[in-house]
Amino acid sequence: MGDKRPYKPRKPGAGRKPLKPNYDAAAILQEQMKAAVVLYEEDKSLQTIADTLSLNPIKVRKLLITAGVYESEIADAVNSAFEEKQGMPYKEALEAVAAELNLSKASVTSYLPYKKGVYFRENCEREQISVVAEGLRRMRQRKKAVEALQSSHDEQHLWKCVVAFQGYRFKTISGLPFSYKIKTGRNGELTKEMWIDRRESSKSLTWSSVLLAFEKTEGKPLVERTKALGDIRGVSYIYGMFNRFGLIEVPQKKDENQLAMCKRER
Repeated sequence: MGDKRPYKPRKPGAGRKPLKPNYDAAAILQEQMKAAVVLYEEDKSLQTIADTLSLNPIKVRKLLITAGVYESEIADAVNSAFEEKQGMPYKEALEAVAAELNLSKASVTSYLPYKKGVYFRENCEREQISVVAEGLRRMRQRKKAVEALQSSHDEQHLWKCVVAFQGYRFKTISGLPFSYKIKTGRNGELTKEMWIDRRESSKSLTWSSVLLAFEKTEGKPLVERTKALGDIRGVSYIYGMFNRFGLIEVPQKKDENQLAMCKRER
């Protein structure tokens, strides 16, 4: 065999060139997240947003969770359970949450926000990072408010729950999305009047109406029709709120889109 070639150190920057030198995954993800949020705030469904952005619905949901605008009982449960596993290795925490909630690991992952390093670059503004932290903080507040209300079935805890869920996207019994804001008085304090936002129009919902329906939720009854809560103005919205607050049992009927998505995840 001949003599070995003398070692020649590699020049800085040498080596295999990247196929897409200008590709910035973090920047692309941020743009997708912004676009998804805009469409979501226009009451577009996950499937519609996915079709518009050429993504799959599960990724759209994950982007919205990361942005702190998507909330659901499953998302809340997954993120709350995952937070309780802080200190555990990621894979172990994932497996523990999956077993606890009877979900696949893929399903659990799909309900968790993207990791900070994935969707935020080093020079990203602090305001953008704080959006996710704010979303998670709001999620924890709502979870505590629901637990307190279920523990103490009274007007005071109901009001705290109502305040905590401002801006949350509820659904009526027929599946129509809505949210509400609490009117602010001249002194800057919250009044006990809610404005229901259904995009097409806004309607007011009085606290007295909510309390009338609340009287019929002792013992978490099964409520199959909205009118079972009383012949009250805005009862279809109260029904959606009380369902989310865990004050009533509802017929086991899930949204078809959610069922189809769950089947794809498992």
